[in-house]
Amino acid sequence: MPKREATSAAERLAALKARANRCEQCDLFERATQTVFGAGSATAAIVFVGEQPGDVEDRQGEPFVGPAGRLLREAISEAGIDLKDVYLTNSVKHFKWVERGKRRIHDRPNREEILACRMWLDEELAAIKPKIVVALGATAASVVFGASARVLRDRGKWLDSPFAATATVTVHPSSILRAPDPAAREQARREFIADLRKIAKRLSAK
Repeated sequence: MPKREATSAAERLAALKARANRCEQCDLFERATQTVFGAGSATAAIVFVGEQPGDVEDRQGEPFVGPAGRLLREAISEAGIDLKDVYLTNSVKHFKWVERGKRRIHDRPNREEILACRMWLDEELAAIKPKIVVALGATAASVVFGASARVLRDRGKWLDSPFAATATVTVHPSSILRAPDPAAREQARREFIADLRKIAKRLSAK
């Protein structure tokens, strides 16, 4: 991407982030600490789209910095993808949670909340123009591909999406952390990295 075009994309993302920081399109802003906008290269070849920020992300204001995010970043590197070529974001920019004791537990966003936040993802991807979009988990898959998408059925397949010429879906890294035992977690992690290696191979062929 030419330098001026790259600068323009970065400026556009910065302006979007400033606007999103004031977003009150749905009620989620009332209980969230802050908007958690996407982060990464404005000229990223690959955009990973998750569901929503978690507790750690909500407090720090950065996407994918909690346990699932660390796993994702490690897996991306292990798959041979340069993190400098990656942009990380979520379908929903505010943390939706329920209180259990002293803990704030993730609560899945509903359709109205997802639709209210759709404009931010639309504009992020329009600014970046990635070569590949990767949906992580069911909520992201429904946003990127529509309600008919199914993570386990469609993972690893190249699917049609309005967001990029090449798009696919895989599990959200949080699902790996929820596996019932160490052996299951290790197997899920290997399968996840295999999905990412397929993405890396597709990118190298472009």
